[in-house]
This record gives sequence, structure tokens and C-alpha cells, in this order.
Amino acid sequence: MRHRKKTIKLGRTSAHRDAMLAALVCSLVQEKRIKTTLPKAKAARSLAEKMVTFGKKGTLADRRVAVSRLHNELAVKELFEKVAPGFADRSGGYTRIVKLGKRISDSSEMVILEWVETVAETAE
Repeated sequence: MRHRKKTIKLGRTSAHRDAMLAALVCSLVQEKRIKTTLPKAKAARSLAEKMVTFGKKGTLADRRVAVSRLHNELAVKELFEKVAPGFADRSGGYTRIVKLGKRISDSSEMVILEWVETVAETAE
């Protein structure tokens, strides 16, 4: 039985996996969309949506938790000031995964992970 086994391991140690997912989420915050493989996107989506929820609350404690998980103060600042306010009226489902097809070299399923509502749209 797979009860309480939600973590997607991705063939990495826990420290490597946490660092990789943090880097993916920071890139998503800064670039608004990233191209990656399907399993990585599914794992990063979970972390990204949790970070947006912290950003919507906006307390100092939430900001400190986000910095401790993402390890990038500039990305957290942009998340809290630009990305999260754009989702104030939304209760979840902040990201979208768009399938691109298989990568030629190893046939990995490639996807684009992006915000549902781009930050540029919400700023206008």
C-alpha cells in the first residue's frame, strides 16, 4: 500500500531533490514559465503553489518559511510583492502544465510549467 507516500523521489537524495525543486520554483517566479520534464514539473508545482499560499498571507513568519525553503531572498521578494497579489481572488490552482512532446535524446516527456494568470496581466 502507498499510504502517506506523496513525495516524488526523482532518483535523488533528499537534499539534492529539495535544492533542485527550490531552484525550479525560483526560476518559475523570476521567468514566469520554465521548460522541464513532466515528473519534475509535477513535483515543483506542489512547492510553487504552497509558496504562493504563503505569499498571499504575507506575514513575516510566512516570508521566513519561504526563504528557508527556496534559499533565494530576491525570488521570495518578487513572489510576495508581484506574483502572490495577482492570485488574491483565486483559492488554488496557480500553475499550469502544458505538454510539449518527447525530448529527442532520451524520450523524456517535456512540459512548460507556467502561472495560470501571468503577472503582467494582473499588474495592468
